[in-house]
Amino acid sequence: NDKFLPFRGRFTETLNSDDFAKIKEFMSAAKAETVVVDDSQYLMLNEFMRRSKEKGYDKFTEIAEHFWNLIRYIEQLPHDTVVYFLHHIESGEDGRLKAKTVGKLLDEKVNIEGMFSIVLRTSVSENGYQFLTQTDGNDCCKSPAGMFAGYAIPNDLRLVDESIRTFYGLVPEQRCADCGACAILLPTKNGSAPKHKAVRDFLKFAAKLRDALV
Repeated sequence: NDKFLPFRGRFTETLNSDDFAKIKEFMSAAKAETVVVDDSQYLMLNEFMRRSKEKGYDKFTEIAEHFWNLIRYIEQLPHDTVVYFLHHIESGEDGRLKAKTVGKLLDEKVNIEGMFSIVLRTSVSENGYQFLTQTDGNDCCKSPAGMFAGYAIPNDLRLVDESIRTFYGLVPEQRCADCGACAILLPTKNGSAPKHKAVRDFLKFAAKLRDALV
């Protein structure tokens, strides 16, 4: 729908389309190592609305298949390409928070959260906007142990991306000269922005590295 993206600045590569084939082509041709799909649930919703006058349940199966195939397609991308799906959530029939979908096939047979290694959720509190990295028993959040500094981290996709790349060895690991801890994993107070000098130095390094790679 050509709305503004929830990020400041301009991007060197963008695609305004909900066509699954075009999205796959864009991902394959992208020079950037980070790809963001926003908002990914509208890929399903838009197709559903275009086909809303079709009778029967076949359209739900096909919509689910298209979305499932897109997620599986990511496995064919280079190993250092990280793809983010920015997706809305909803309460399931059991009351737990889950990814918003169209129809029941993806919920009952697939469980799309299970196709991702990392699922973060935005939280709003007196500390501001944060990402939650582990489940509280009522949602689908998850991440490998030790990847992030804690349960709640700053709502900063750049920080998330560098944490992921550091954890998997895609970028050099930076360590604090004083305490020896991995700079990206130094604890933050109440999930606020990192104050430790080593973290700030790491983010400056990461920004330079990213600029050099774009």
